[in-house]
Amino acid sequence: MTKEQQVQQPGTLQLGLIYPSAAGIDVGSMNMLVSYPGAKGIQTVQEYGAYTQDLHTMAADLQKAGVTHVCMEATGVYWMAVYEVLEQYDFKVTLVNARHYKNVDGQKTDVKDCQWLQQLHAHGILKASHIAAEQYRELRTYIHERGVFQKNKSDTLNRIHKVLTQLNIKVQHIISDIEGVIGMQIIERIASGITDVHALLEGLAIKKLKSSREQLEQSLKGIFKPHYITVLKHHLIAYRFYKTQMLQYEQEIESLLKRILPRQQQQEVIGNKTTKARKNQYHFNMREYLHKIAGVDLTAIDGLDENSVLTIISVVGLNMHKWPTADHFASWLNLSARPRKSGGKVIGYQKRFTNNPATQAFRMAAQTMWQQKGTLGHLYRRLAYTKGSKKAIKAVARRLAVIFYNMLKKQTAYDPKVVAIDEEKLKQRKIARLQKEAEKLGCTIKLPAA
Repeated sequence: MTKEQQVQQPGTLQLGLIYPSAAGIDVGSMNMLVSYPGAKGIQTVQEYGAYTQDLHTMAADLQKAGVTHVCMEATGVYWMAVYEVLEQYDFKVTLVNARHYKNVDGQKTDVKDCQWLQQLHAHGILKASHIAAEQYRELRTYIHERGVFQKNKSDTLNRIHKVLTQLNIKVQHIISDIEGVIGMQIIERIASGITDVHALLEGLAIKKLKSSREQLEQSLKGIFKPHYITVLKHHLIAYRFYKTQMLQYEQEIESLLKRILPRQQQQEVIGNKTTKARKNQYHFNMREYLHKIAGVDLTAIDGLDENSVLTIISVVGLNMHKWPTADHFASWLNLSARPRKSGGKVIGYQKRFTNNPATQAFRMAAQTMWQQKGTLGHLYRRLAYTKGSKKAIKAVARRLAVIFYNMLKKQTAYDPKVVAIDEEKLKQRKIARLQKEAEKLGCTIKLPAA
């Protein structure tokens, strides 16, 4: 650089303050370290406890200091109570991923963390994590807890299977679903101490089963030891408890969905479910609730059922304007490719892992496409054949996320023609690939005249 160029060069570039009245909080299990601009703009670091009263004191002190924006990292579940208290005081709270700001050399301390958070947030560098509205957070909690009891119920049912095997009873292999009405009636009679084969089957509608009466009688001849019967009895008590808890959480979910409904529709009567609820399914008419809440029938999308849509809405909410485009939404779900470039060339793709329930719901929906006859099913099978099932699941899940985004944001009904593959374009692509392979072998392909 010449002397003349050095003179003409402007002064040192500096980052401008976007949020001058910003505070940074390092969240801990028993204490909070807060960095904020104090009197005369001097940076102040204050420590607070983690009790509820301490959180309210912290929020009040930040209000007195003129703080308007608060930034903190997502640390386990400790941030949730802090977020809710700060939300009550009308702060603009930004929750950030720790990976986005901790990639800096230097010794780590809690004081430096809160100061570093404050400085980066004041310059508007940190990116906020998506936090749904409170009613959707409540819905997500209910769904999660119901899922926990559902898993416990399944584990208990597996233990019941084990006890039946120890009793040398094979009815669980004869009846396709031991959790059905007849299967549970037989298990309850065994747990009550009945060992006679004819007494176990008396009064049961066994004609509905595919197995014959002789097969059932033969499978129920076991070795009835008292201690196994006792264990089976306790497993049944646990099974009923978990099933009752699931039903109670269903009532909470239905009550919350009624509150989420638009005001003009809250007084309308939602009809009962027309089909019989299978195991682990909801017993109320969830499809109609979701249709009225979202304004469009999201369950019409291939692969997305009521449970999947409910899970996605509990995480994402209904405000799609948080993501400018469908590509932003797919990227947030970790369903978009992230190329790594060097020298203008793609040298690989970044691998990221996420526990986002919405992402898992889209991926599970995409995994069912291998047996679908529609356009998305055709896309899945074609990609699975050429690139493998893992890439096919991710690609189809991204397509489902884009459809979900556009339907919810634009309030348009699902149209299979929109996702239909351009057959002519696909044909031209196949011809080009065949011509390329033929040229490698020294051959030419002549196409018939149109």
